[in-house]
Amino acid sequence: MTRFTRYTRTTAFKLSLLYIAVFTVMSGFLLVYISENTDHLMSEQVVQTVDAELKGLSDVYVRGGVRDLVETIDERARHPDASLYLLVDFAGNALVGNIARLPTVVLEEADGGLRRVRYTRMGQDKEDVERQAMVRIFELRGGFRLLVGRDLGDQLRFSNLLGNALRLWLVVVTVMAAITWFFVNRRVMHRIDEISATSRTIMTGDLTRRLPVAGNDDEFDRLAVNLNAMLERIELLMQSMKDVTDNIAHDLKTPLTRLQTRVETALREAKGEDGYRGALEATLDETDNLLRIFNALLRIARIESMAPGSVMEPVDINRLVAEIAELYEPLVEDEGGRLETDVSEGLMADCNKDLISQVLVNLIENALKYGHPKEGHFVIRLTGEETDGRVVLGVSDNGPGIPDKDQDRVKERFVRLEESRSEPGTGLGLSLVKAVARLHGGDLRFKNGAPGLSARIDLAPVGNRNDNEQIGTGTGIDAAAGQPGGA
Repeated sequence: MTRFTRYTRTTAFKLSLLYIAVFTVMSGFLLVYISENTDHLMSEQVVQTVDAELKGLSDVYVRGGVRDLVETIDERARHPDASLYLLVDFAGNALVGNIARLPTVVLEEADGGLRRVRYTRMGQDKEDVERQAMVRIFELRGGFRLLVGRDLGDQLRFSNLLGNALRLWLVVVTVMAAITWFFVNRRVMHRIDEISATSRTIMTGDLTRRLPVAGNDDEFDRLAVNLNAMLERIELLMQSMKDVTDNIAHDLKTPLTRLQTRVETALREAKGEDGYRGALEATLDETDNLLRIFNALLRIARIESMAPGSVMEPVDINRLVAEIAELYEPLVEDEGGRLETDVSEGLMADCNKDLISQVLVNLIENALKYGHPKEGHFVIRLTGEETDGRVVLGVSDNGPGIPDKDQDRVKERFVRLEESRSEPGTGLGLSLVKAVARLHGGDLRFKNGAPGLSARIDLAPVGNRNDNEQIGTGTGIDAAAGQPGGA
């Protein structure tokens, strides 16, 4: 009973009842309409037939009198599907006709009006079987009364047939609706139960679970796909928060400990104003470094919390790359290198200009720090092109690159490879690039050259950006960053 009550409270059950009611009313209206109009049409045909018979018999009576009328009626009454005829004299005695029994009151009202009567036809196997007919009765000269009518058996049978069809149709509709409701409700409830079970698991803290997708591309699949995309975004944000917490707990412990040690040493050993000043200046430098780390973490967190598409606008990639190249070309030349650009003409993308500029700056600075080859001059190259419906940007160098096993690890916060620990940096530069890439529907990817390194992020062309695109499904930006982790 509880299970049945649960089903009756579902939307599918209520919609099924509504559909049954609407369909039943419409079907009943249609059948009644057909029945009424058919009955009316058949009644008109009966009236026309009776009137035609009366006119013909009246002409016979006028031309030949009662004798000819009797002979004509007798001849017509012998036909199998003849109309109804009855001619009586002034005393009510039947002279000719095919009606065996008729209420006497009917013949008393010979006004020519159309009326429905019950009668028994002459020659029937069962004399007591009454039938219905539509008749007219006229009084002729000499006190004779003439009855002409038409049997309504076919009309009544058709009406009964429509009535039975209506009842059968209503039963079939109800049964089919019940069967349809059972299967539809069962399927819908099964899908909803699956979603509810997965939701309860997710609420317990398991954010890795996803709603089932049947692959039918129906409304439940579309809902599940969108909710799964939302869950992936939530899981990413939660994981980012966890990573930030872990990073702060582990990677900031050393500078804070170093800061505490300097203060304790200054209090214990510093002598005079110069000693305390030196300790304060060292402490201030360490504090600035900590503030830079916190600002970088906050900037990454803000980028990761942005909604995709909320900060995008059409950007001229040629102009953006030219501005970055103009800014960094002197620095590259001072390092003995060369900065090159290769961007397709008229390249436009839907993106956040400031964030993409920051991506290029981070990667160029990484290349300046870690992209020097062992021999000869180094080259940094900025590229931009449209490939497979996406705008691909690039920064490349001819440095030592990154081992394949470390290419995913260097994107994490505070990760710095052993080769880069001698250079200043926080290990957050590539984490910011990765966050910006995800915001634009891409991901930072690296590819070792011969020599050199490239990483990739792709952007949506103008007018072709999908705001519902899942985060982290892109192919990346082609940007070589030397030995990352130091920006």
